[in-house]
Amino acid sequence: MESTNQINTAKAFLKKFTSMKTIPAVSTRLIIMLENEDSTFQDFEEVIKIDPTLVLRVLKLVNSSYFALRTKIKKVSEAIAFIGIDNLRNLIVLDALKFLFKKDSSTEYFSRNRLWLHCASVSICCQMIAERIFGIKGEDASLCGILHDIGLIVEDQVAPDQFKEFYHSFIPEKHLITDHETSIFGTNHQVVGYLLTKDWGLSQEIQGGIRAHHKNLEKIEPESLLGILQMAEYLVFRIEKLAYPETKTCLSSPLLGHMKKNIGEYKAILDDLPNEIKKAEEIYSLEKE
Repeated sequence: MESTNQINTAKAFLKKFTSMKTIPAVSTRLIIMLENEDSTFQDFEEVIKIDPTLVLRVLKLVNSSYFALRTKIKKVSEAIAFIGIDNLRNLIVLDALKFLFKKDSSTEYFSRNRLWLHCASVSICCQMIAERIFGIKGEDASLCGILHDIGLIVEDQVAPDQFKEFYHSFIPEKHLITDHETSIFGTNHQVVGYLLTKDWGLSQEIQGGIRAHHKNLEKIEPESLLGILQMAEYLVFRIEKLAYPETKTCLSSPLLGHMKKNIGEYKAILDDLPNEIKKAEEIYSLEKE
């Protein structure tokens, strides 16, 4: 469990991060609304329409080859009705995050684009595992995957000098990433990401997955979001869609045992993963529109 100092430092980071208006206010408002069961399709449409650029992006995404619609959708209300609240939430988060990841890093050697490709790959793999292996809806798993390393971006944004020190002094063979972060920042990206998703009102399971994704736990359920996230990171490591720092992903015995029992299904996911990533490029791309 995190110390009080780690929590307080992470809260201070997020306060500064929010004051910098790094994520568009409309996106933040929508994310919070999406977790409120009383919000209606009309409520979402009214807020989205405040930002004409966001309107265009939502319509572009829902009409992309990823969804393969026969008839083009022209209204935001129709788009929301078609893709559903969970998919809308993920699209809004993706749109907000792409704005973040496009910004230059505080250190020339750290690639936000590379981190984005890693997070996107983990997100896609999480959804594949959730749906193919466990037969459950994959939207929450996908969101957990795309957000799991968001704390690194916050650190880079609000504490650039410390981030440079962290980046240049980290040695994967010697340091556990979260321990080394804590020695430099007084907190780490797991804690920062957990508190950010808590502020956004995302589910406790998403919060918990992000909070512990580097922890090697003796007791963990493979079908939990944390279990799915850790197995997805393991598979993504195998296809070398790596973030920095390039820490080798290790799995706890419960997750390794589960994967061995279902080795055929996981090999199929590993084989299909590059094509699934390519298929989703239109949604996950960082290219300027």
